[in-house]
Order: sequence, then structure tokens, then C-alpha cells
Amino acid sequence: MAIADLVAGVLGGDLPCEVRAYDGSRAGPSDAPAALVLRSPDALRRMVTAPGELGLGRAYVAGDLDVEGDVFSVLSLHRRLDGLRLTPMQWASFVRLLGTTSVRRLEPPPEEARLHGRRHSRERDAQAIAYHYDLSNDFYRILLGPSLTYSCAVWASPEVGLEAAQEAKLELVCRKLGLTPDTRLLDVGCGWGSMVLHAARHHGVRAVGVTLSRAQAELASKRVAESGLSDLVEIRLQDYRDVTDGPYDAISSIGMFEHVGLAMLETYFDRLHELLRPGGRLLNHGISRAPGGRARARPWSRSFIDSYVFPDGELHEVGSVISTIQRRGFEARHMESLREHYALTLRAWLANLEGRWDEAVALVGQARARVWRLFIAASAVRFEDDAVQVHQVLAVKTHDGASGMPLRPTF
Repeated sequence: MAIADLVAGVLGGDLPCEVRAYDGSRAGPSDAPAALVLRSPDALRRMVTAPGELGLGRAYVAGDLDVEGDVFSVLSLHRRLDGLRLTPMQWASFVRLLGTTSVRRLEPPPEEARLHGRRHSRERDAQAIAYHYDLSNDFYRILLGPSLTYSCAVWASPEVGLEAAQEAKLELVCRKLGLTPDTRLLDVGCGWGSMVLHAARHHGVRAVGVTLSRAQAELASKRVAESGLSDLVEIRLQDYRDVTDGPYDAISSIGMFEHVGLAMLETYFDRLHELLRPGGRLLNHGISRAPGGRARARPWSRSFIDSYVFPDGELHEVGSVISTIQRRGFEARHMESLREHYALTLRAWLANLEGRWDEAVALVGQARARVWRLFIAASAVRFEDDAVQVHQVLAVKTHDGASGMPLRPTF
């Protein structure tokens, strides 16, 4: 059997892309907007030894497998990958093609994450953050654009552009938190400082931003100094568990919640509750799994994302998050879903990356750049399909039953 026909059979009928293989065989529609290209037998070996998204992801990162044309057409195959298993007949066909001695597990590409220590210990969390965020500040400038804001933007329409949409997101968070010039703000997981800079510049707050990424902390501190806001903004290389200088009037957590982990949720919200003054507000912005998904301790375990993008990352259903928030002493006041907004944001990031591809490769290497191309595009598809979601939850630390919230807040 020709290799392309065998792969097409594994993936199922009515393919959205063409399949081309190193033996010259082709399968699927020749006029499709994209092609899945197997460049070497190692692509088959990775598919056989790790069926599903991880094997395909490893093959793509290593360059054994490629995507030509519209990457979104190929990624529509993701719906078929969950639970993908080879039938005995398909397995036998692969063995015949590769030879019995060649059906062996290849070493994963060296870019695959390898963390050590107890899961969600301070030391291991620091490793996970460094793996993802200390890649290259210049690379993130290419990907994210001038705002260096690495979380879902808020789009008035697709035409407004990424920078305006990110500015709108930061302002939305400030309004939800009710920031004023006398506010003391803590931004947990401050990234490159965009939130604290916006809050200080536009609302006059005194802000502290904490991150576990040394590269982020260095650049965020530089941006603060260059903005002339050093009297209002402090950046710390610090774990949120080690912040002890409360109380704060408001706390924002934008896009770091995915790193907390199920085992640490109560610790996380307990710590933020302790740091917040009575009547203070918390805005928690995080990616969520859709209802009905598997509530595992490691929802991305053995997945491409867990292995190459967010090691130890975990997602939680928003209802369970709100319940945990309230069990830890907060009152949940407002929830907003931004799912479609994240799909637009991811597509804008992908356009940035592909538009400056050669620069990105020069900064982080071909394999890392391919990881990011696949991750960003696949994530956009998953948000569009409602496979994952993103929510902002606004909560208050009430005092003698008083929330301090207006009767009809407008954000």
C-alpha cells in the first residue's frame, strides 16, 4: 500500500487537505488549500509509537512532517485525533512499510520539556515558567506586537487591530477593578509589565507586578524606567506565594491562572484573599476547559501543549473556579466569557509570526518556531470550536456583608 493512502486511511475519509509522502504517493483532494507532507520514514515512526496529536506534533517539530498552504485546513483534523488508535490491520501495514526492526520509539525532539521535582513546588513552577517565557524577549515582540501583552485581547470588531484590542482589554480590567489614583494594585504574573504600566499611566495607581520569569522581569523593569513611572510601578521576580506586603486594594491576574494547577487552587485564592483589603476586588482572567471535559489532574498530560508549550499547565471549568473562589472567602460578582475574542487574538499573533518568520527562526531556531506556529494556530481552532474557553471573573472580599460595588456597575 502507498504511504499516503495508508495515512489518509488512518485519518479518515473526506480529508480537508492533500496528503503527500516521501515515496511520491498522494492521497486526498489535489486542489485542497493545504497539504500534509511526510518528508521521511521517521514521520511514520512517530505516528506509530505515539498515535494522536503528540506523535504528529513531534514529527512536525522535528521536520519529519510539514504543512504547506493554509495551516487551518490541516488543523481541522484535530477533531479526529482524540482517541486515535491504529487498527491491527493498519499496524500491520505500517510494520510492512517500515520493517519490523524500524518500528521503534524515536527520541523526542530536544525541545520537549523535561521538568524535575514535585509538581507545582516553587522550584518546578519556576522551571516551567522559564521554559515557556524565557525563550527570547525579541521573539515575543515579534509574536505579540508592540504592546507585549500575552493574553486575550478585547475586540470591538475584527477591524480595530491587535494593539487597540489589547489596550481595550487592559482598560476593561481597570474598570472592573475600579482603579483610582489612590489604589494600590498587585498584578500576579505581570508578564512584560503591560497591565501595571497601563494602570499607572491612565489611572495613577501604585502598582506591583510579580513574575517568575527572569527575562520578563528584566524587560518589564526597563519598560517602567523608560516610561518614567518608576515612582509608581515596581516589578519583582517573585512567586505569588511569597508576596507578604499586603494589603492591596485590587489584584489582577491575567493569563497566569493556567499555571496554578488543581492541587494549588485553594492555596492560590487563599493567598490572594489574605493580600486583599476588605472591600478590595480581584479580577481573575484565565483559560478554561469546556463543560463536560475530563477533570484530570493533568488535563494536558502527554499532549503536544504539555510537552512543548505549557508544561504542567492545567485548565479548569469556570463553574468550579467560581465555586472555589467563593469557598475561599470571596463573593463572585461578575463573569464574562471572551472565547471568540481569543480566537481573533491568536489569529493576529499567527499573522505576526508568519509575517516575520525568518526573524523568528533566527532568534529561537526552526524547531521552536514550528512549535509556536502549530500551537498558536491549533489554539485558535480550539477556541473557535468551543473546545476551550476564556473567562474573566470579578470577585470582592466583602466586609461585614458590604461589597462596595455599585448597584448596577457598567464596565
